[in-house]
Amino acid sequence: MNRRNIRFSIFKYSVLALVLVFVAFPLYYMISVSFRTQSSMFTNPSYLPVDLRMKNYDFALHSRDFIKSLMNSLIVAGVATTIAVLFSVMAAYSLTILRFKGRDTLGKVIVIAFLTPGALLFIPLAAIAANFHMSNTLRGLIFVYLSFTVPLGTYLLIGFFKNLVGELEEAARVDGATRLEALWYILLPLIAPGLVSVAILTFTAAWNELLYSLVINISPSMRTLPVAILNLSTADETPLSLIMAYSTIAAAPVLVLYFVGQRFIVEGLQAGAVKG
Repeated sequence: MNRRNIRFSIFKYSVLALVLVFVAFPLYYMISVSFRTQSSMFTNPSYLPVDLRMKNYDFALHSRDFIKSLMNSLIVAGVATTIAVLFSVMAAYSLTILRFKGRDTLGKVIVIAFLTPGALLFIPLAAIAANFHMSNTLRGLIFVYLSFTVPLGTYLLIGFFKNLVGELEEAARVDGATRLEALWYILLPLIAPGLVSVAILTFTAAWNELLYSLVINISPSMRTLPVAILNLSTADETPLSLIMAYSTIAAAPVLVLYFVGQRFIVEGLQAGAVKG
């Protein structure tokens, strides 16, 4: 290996090390602080894990409000992801396999909906939820979450369906299969990595969402986990160590999903980017 290659390798791994520190340090600090007490953070400030205790986690896991918000987030994110993946499959299939007038225009509308910031939509969506008597309900929040999870899932799945050969569906139709049977038995198994990656990404988007939940569900019993974490801070106190414990628990399901499904996410995004 010549000097030029050695210098490039040193530079490359140095950059990777800096990126790793930049990405991993917030996670490390969050976990480290979550094991400390509020008083020890001021009496013994340190980035090192010192004076570690389970007090914050014990408080969180025995808090009815926290458990309730955790269950609300699981229900809302899980149901919204399931419905979003189902609708996204149907929409992406229609926009790529089927041929009808206005297909391209409809696809552009979905992309625009995907790119529209939530800050522009939360007021009209809150008004719609109120008019349909779905405010302060989990079903209302699920309905609102579909406004960004379905466009996200559709946008991602369009790339996967474009990579499929159209003759596969036509051959299944010739053999007597209906469109739904061709979709279920022929096309969906071919885009399985894409379905997994879309499910994980949409679940993450719904799990981390704060603005809609904060505006639509005012009742404490209907709060999701991000809102519960936000409400830990008051005008008089910001219990940072407790907030970090809540945040660590909130981050755990998403980290597990990404760890388990990382291979599918990489394969899915690569496949979806070929002709997307």
